[in-house]
Amino acid sequence: MNGQYRDRVWVNYSTNIVAANTNSAVFLASFLSYLGISKDYVSALEVIDLQKYKIIKKQAKVRIALTERMKIPFVFIVGKN
Repeated sequence: MNGQYRDRVWVNYSTNIVAANTNSAVFLASFLSYLGISKDYVSALEVIDLQKYKIIKKQAKVRIALTERMKIPFVFIVGKN
């Protein structure tokens, strides 16, 4: 660590990211970008669950289905048209 940051533990990086070092700041910035993109992207998706014979259209339920049901056979992600 260089001399000017010796007495600081946290540093404020660009776009208001506070991190202990540059690697952490880069990770946090990329993760926040990923979350923003995935949050917007979920609104354009539907989940078709053939085991339960239903189509999931609500954003909150689609987000839950993407994380919990993707390992189950016959559950498909489709784009809204």
